[in-house]
Amino acid sequence: MRKTVLTAMTALGAGVAVVLTTGLSTAQPQAAPWQRVGDDMKSGISGLAVTSRSGDDLRALVVRDNKRPGDNRIAEVTQHPGRPTEVTPITWLSGAEPVDLEALDAVPGTSDEYVAVASRGLAYHLKLADAGEAVQVLDIAPLPAIGAGDDFESFTLTSRKGKTAAVWADRGEGSGRPATLYAAPFSVNSYGESKFGAVDKATLRAPYPKADVRHASDIEVTKSGRLLVSSASDAGDDGPFDSAVSDAGRLFITSSGKVRLSVDKSPEVLEKFDGYKIEALNCVPGSAIAALGTDDENAGGSLTTRRLCD
Repeated sequence: MRKTVLTAMTALGAGVAVVLTTGLSTAQPQAAPWQRVGDDMKSGISGLAVTSRSGDDLRALVVRDNKRPGDNRIAEVTQHPGRPTEVTPITWLSGAEPVDLEALDAVPGTSDEYVAVASRGLAYHLKLADAGEAVQVLDIAPLPAIGAGDDFESFTLTSRKGKTAAVWADRGEGSGRPATLYAAPFSVNSYGESKFGAVDKATLRAPYPKADVRHASDIEVTKSGRLLVSSASDAGDDGPFDSAVSDAGRLFITSSGKVRLSVDKSPEVLEKFDGYKIEALNCVPGSAIAALGTDDENAGGSLTTRRLCD
């Protein structure tokens, strides 16, 4: 496999140039810095799923919203503290390449299966193949209850009480269109087909950013059922960009598998990220750490971690 190694980012603080290193250790007094995973329009992160964590090392699959044939759709990112990030493109098998992948999450109870979602609402059930160097498509299914004008950037799967639920969202746009969150029971049958149950819906307006806002650029459900939602300001391919992650409510799953969304009218902003367009949010399994990925258009993409998943 061809690996691309990205150098650590350099930032200016208090007038002094500082070389940043990356780690997941919660003992660090300062927030983990951003590390680049790409430097151009085709190399941002539109969705991610953490696959492993060993000490402070982090490994994840990421999807990209590329649209032209031959452009990379999915890659593996390996992040080491104090060392450059490795980016390894993964081959897309099984026919036509998807257009505009915007979200990715692991299928609970599996070690090598994922669901990726394109902006128009197609869900791709994927399985790693060829020792992780490729993915094959097991199934393509439309998301249920798609509304007029829906544009999806978020999707997550969560499992509790032996039941699995899917949560996704139309991103919304500016003051006139809030995000619409959807949730439904989710399962995969013996043929690998994705099945969705009865859908619950709720609307969300992000408290930050205010200008050119996409109210839901990704979504995650913590182990306790909290809804974490990233929002982002996108003024164009050269920015400026701003983002935030908010505690937006809760997801409830009954013992029978029914799901219900409870979305706060005034979500709590957990952290702001000026200068970045966050489009990927995923809690590291077994940890309070969240991995955050950006798609900064012409400026490429970056990855960092924060303690947000308590």
